[in-house]
Amino acid sequence: MSESLITKKALAESIKQLMETTPLSKISIQMIVDNCGLNRTTFYYHFQDKFDLVNWIYYTEAIESIADYKSYDTWIDGIYRILLYLMNNKAFYINALNTPEQNGFDRYLFKVTHELIKNVLDHVADGLDVSEEDKNFISDFYNHAFVGIALQWAKNGMKESPERIVNILKDIVEGSMLRAVTRHAKR
Repeated sequence: MSESLITKKALAESIKQLMETTPLSKISIQMIVDNCGLNRTTFYYHFQDKFDLVNWIYYTEAIESIADYKSYDTWIDGIYRILLYLMNNKAFYINALNTPEQNGFDRYLFKVTHELIKNVLDHVADGLDVSEEDKNFISDFYNHAFVGIALQWAKNGMKESPERIVNILKDIVEGSMLRAVTRHAKR
């Protein structure tokens, strides 16, 4: 692992620790660097501000957790891993969601799940003559639905287990993608 990545991970762990007890809006760069034994210059070498650091955490950690779950047979496991990751980092994500200046979480979650859902939809549509435009629309529909559910779940304190959320999603989605794609297939 490169020295730069080690430093970024130390800063990420520091802000996550601080966010367990302190609102993001009240955390300063000095608090972040003091907590992990680095200096402000080092922080600014890697990140523009604390929101840049938070966004880096979004885009690196969860994406790593679903890299192997992007097929039709494993998509539900990918969704489960995302929810489990969010729950394992509950204080961080709830704190970030409750910070008005920090609004990148939905964009991040949309990006993380987009490729997963698009791959599933492509698999379901395999052999059917469905336009890319229609596949993209259907994929966006499911992606927005998942992101909306996940955001509501997080804003409500992640009280329900990831297993329960995934089981409900699986019951709703299973078969509906095939029906949607079939309806848009050119005859």
